[in-house]
Amino acid sequence: MKVEARVFDIVAIFGFVVATVYAVLTAQMTEDGIEPIGTVALMLTGGLALLVGSYFRFVARRIEPRPEDHEDAEISDGAGELGFFSPGSYWPVGIAAAASLTGVALAFWQPWLIIVGVVVLLITVAGLVFEYHTGPSH
Repeated sequence: MKVEARVFDIVAIFGFVVATVYAVLTAQMTEDGIEPIGTVALMLTGGLALLVGSYFRFVARRIEPRPEDHEDAEISDGAGELGFFSPGSYWPVGIAAAASLTGVALAFWQPWLIIVGVVVLLITVAGLVFEYHTGPSH
């Protein structure tokens, strides 16, 4: 997790530097002064990256180091089972379609379509979560 924390810290620093440069240049090159929307957006981008980097640093202190965290690690050090992935599942496609439908409904503010999209989204998420659930074993 230390590698990911460093990446987001670099992005945060970049966002803050770019926001500062943007604010200075718009103040000097325009008659209106500092352009507030872009400056705030860049500052918020840097802040969000700082939050994510801080979270990764927080998690990295509580878990054992992964192979990616060692300077002298080999690719084979990360070999092994990473978890269970269902290659034949169609539920992620349904989730994406339902989320897209809900997003379009929100964009055009169609309340009936928002309700339909949210219901379909909940059904598809439940289908993904319970895809391999066989019930309690007796």
